[in-house]
Amino acid sequence: MKAEYRNNLLMDPSGFVALADRVPDIVQEIRYYSTYNFIGERIDGYEEPCALMTAEAARALKSVSNELFVQGYRLKVFDAYRPACAVRQFVLWGIEDRDIRMKEYFYPSLEKQELFEGGYIAKMSSHSRGSAVDLTLLDMKTGKEVDMGSPFDLFSGISHPDCRDVTDEQFNNRMILQRAMVRHGFETLSCEWWHFRLKEEPYPDTYFEFPVSSGYLRK
Repeated sequence: MKAEYRNNLLMDPSGFVALADRVPDIVQEIRYYSTYNFIGERIDGYEEPCALMTAEAARALKSVSNELFVQGYRLKVFDAYRPACAVRQFVLWGIEDRDIRMKEYFYPSLEKQELFEGGYIAKMSSHSRGSAVDLTLLDMKTGKEVDMGSPFDLFSGISHPDCRDVTDEQFNNRMILQRAMVRHGFETLSCEWWHFRLKEEPYPDTYFEFPVSSGYLRK
């Protein structure tokens, strides 16, 4: 672990908010609180199934939500702030753990070491800085997720935002989400259509350690 990364871990949540308080229309399915994720167990630091973000990122996401709501969509969030301890668990699992029970669901065509090479697992995550979010769209008419051509956390080339091995409709759905996010200050990630980071993030060099819990924000 880099020294500057270790030294900048903070337990101070004062700049963070519960996303549901700022974006009431948002739907949350916090995958790393559940066992349905690429590891197959609840991830370290996830004490409550809620999304936390910096106040600045939540404000920008509210603008995204407002724009898409008019178009008939709601945002569905899978992950937002991610404690540094969760990132460490991902890395150790990828390097040392031989457990591949979730391989067929999340990385069927890759070996675990290739998850690092492909950018799906990183030793330092922008999520731990509090201004990154993983999300998709819900169609308000059907109440179902919009078809993006691949599910959240499918580690595969088909999940790259610019992949054209999807239908025109699926690609257009990705672009609806991407254009709205970029218009309100977020940047994309080349290997995941669901991942966005606030370009002007308030803590670009700080990685936080406090747990995912709305109650912790009030302490």
